[in-house]
Amino acid sequence: MQIAVTTLENMPAGEIELPDALFAAPPRTDLMARVVHWQLARRRAGTHKAKGMSEVSGTTKKPYRQKGTGRARQGSLRAPQFRTGGVVHGPVVRSHAYQLPKKVRRLGLISALSQKLAEGKLVVLEAAASEPRTKELRRRFSALGWHNALVIDRVVDEGFLRASRNLEGIDVLPTIGANVYDILNHELLVITRAGVAGLAERLA
Repeated sequence: MQIAVTTLENMPAGEIELPDALFAAPPRTDLMARVVHWQLARRRAGTHKAKGMSEVSGTTKKPYRQKGTGRARQGSLRAPQFRTGGVVHGPVVRSHAYQLPKKVRRLGLISALSQKLAEGKLVVLEAAASEPRTKELRRRFSALGWHNALVIDRVVDEGFLRASRNLEGIDVLPTIGANVYDILNHELLVITRAGVAGLAERLA
């Protein structure tokens, strides 16, 4: 599939052939949802914690005798029914990450790329290189109409990265870091010529 290539100066720079296997596949929303859920689960810190009955501070003495008081029997003031008692089945420190087959992750990324192209929200850039000047890069992006975009390059240019770091809604990733969540979380997907080749190698 042929698509026009543009530059940061909003000038045409020819065309590029996008591989149909990566950009013309039918989007699978179910696979993209699975991959996004997997990514967000891996990002969770898992540092939540509640103290159980054996962890809260307090006496271990039986509050009162077993029988003859007319009250329900109690064995400990650390029990969950008391105000200072422990939590029943509370959260513990753990990892929320789980395994997802590589084939599913690959198809999810292909679906995200294909969906952006089908929606007309994919742009191929000649090169993502700039002086480390945020003001200049903001002016160029405004001229192009890019306010919420993810830029993917094979190797991220240091000057371009520094210039875009303070631009709200603009993120830059290398092809090795391209993922479904960030692609879907941005309105526009911008890939450089080198980035297209890098994605083709990664997903071959």
